[in-house]
Amino acid sequence: MFDERDGRLVCEIIAADFAAAFAVMSHVALIAEAVGHHPDMTISWNRLSIELWSHDVGAITDRDRELAARLEGVLPA
Repeated sequence: MFDERDGRLVCEIIAADFAAAFAVMSHVALIAEAVGHHPDMTISWNRLSIELWSHDVGAITDRDRELAARLEGVLPA
């Protein structure tokens, strides 16, 4: 579900509508807060883009891969 692009792990979710995309974003936010590692997220009408990379080192780290694995377990296919 997460692909590596331009030094980041990226996932694009297509939802039924804005409310559904926002619900997924809220779920991701709660998980990210619980583990203390926060993705960049962009939402539009029915799309949610999630990008993981460690800003402090400018690259993908184990923390990013661990969060991606955790999110893949709960994100819609």
